[in-house]
Amino acid sequence: MEIKIVILNWNGRAHLERFLPSVVSHSTGASVVVADNGSDDDSAAFLRKHYPQVELLLLDKNYGYAEGYNRALEQVAADCYVLLNSDVEVEEGWLGPLAKLMASNERIAALAPKILSYDRPGYFEYAGASGGFLDAFGYPFCRGRILDTIEQDDGQYDTSRDVFWASGACMMVRADVFRKLGGFDGDFFAHMEEIDFCWRAQLAGYRIMVEPRSRVFHLGGGTLPNNSPRKLYLNYRNNLSMLYKNLSKLTLWPLLFTRMVLDGMSAFVFLMQGRRDFFKVVFRSHMDFYKILGMLRAKRRAIQRDRTGSAAGNIYRGSIILRHALGRRTFGRMM
Repeated sequence: MEIKIVILNWNGRAHLERFLPSVVSHSTGASVVVADNGSDDDSAAFLRKHYPQVELLLLDKNYGYAEGYNRALEQVAADCYVLLNSDVEVEEGWLGPLAKLMASNERIAALAPKILSYDRPGYFEYAGASGGFLDAFGYPFCRGRILDTIEQDDGQYDTSRDVFWASGACMMVRADVFRKLGGFDGDFFAHMEEIDFCWRAQLAGYRIMVEPRSRVFHLGGGTLPNNSPRKLYLNYRNNLSMLYKNLSKLTLWPLLFTRMVLDGMSAFVFLMQGRRDFFKVVFRSHMDFYKILGMLRAKRRAIQRDRTGSAAGNIYRGSIILRHALGRRTFGRMM
């Protein structure tokens, strides 16, 4: 398979200087592409000077993660892409297990390595850990990370297996499937677009997997910090959009109503904590979701019309919020 590692960059010159050396050194059998998302720092000049062997694609503005990758990958010819954040360090041999598993079954649309913390290498990293899932209310979690509880990696999740979603921090994706499904939903801009893509892939009859024999180390929070109102807004709005597009007819409205109630409760928790900015963001995300319902309805019709598979086997039938509140804060034997 021809594999190209595509790094989407936006004003990330410092990350490129820090993390790109490992990618170039340890990615035998693949070529590296940096797609610059309209940066106004010296990222492009740095790459031209220090990494002439890296292909540089220049986009005319910042399209966000989702549409930025869509536009970049239109210009990249390969059998498989590895979408890699600019703040990820890789180790020798990381690519081989991913390529081997992908080549083993043409129904695998996407897969991820085990993602560990760059700052605390013995622990999982928030954005992906060892494979992602959804709970019954549409909240994402991982083997190794439930809400804000992050586990130490003791080899407890070292089995390769089907999962619900592969992390966009590092995800190998089959190019023809990416194109067939229309890529990421560009209207998401950033956050949860990879979960939405993986859900659509499963509904189209494909599999999503994790391969923990491959390890990478993610710094995290490179573009939007975890306490950013903008990040919170995108997560709330995009989660509702994702649920609306992909849920079955029987579960759509009961679950959406429940989520809106739960989101409202979380907004008042933010208010009690003195976070009026977060309180306002939750309600703005809901208002904006209502505004785009017409557009989402057309997307939903297309997804449901072509549906041949199911993602039900990778959904936890309980609530991770309740589980966490009861002190059961590790993946354990959940699924």
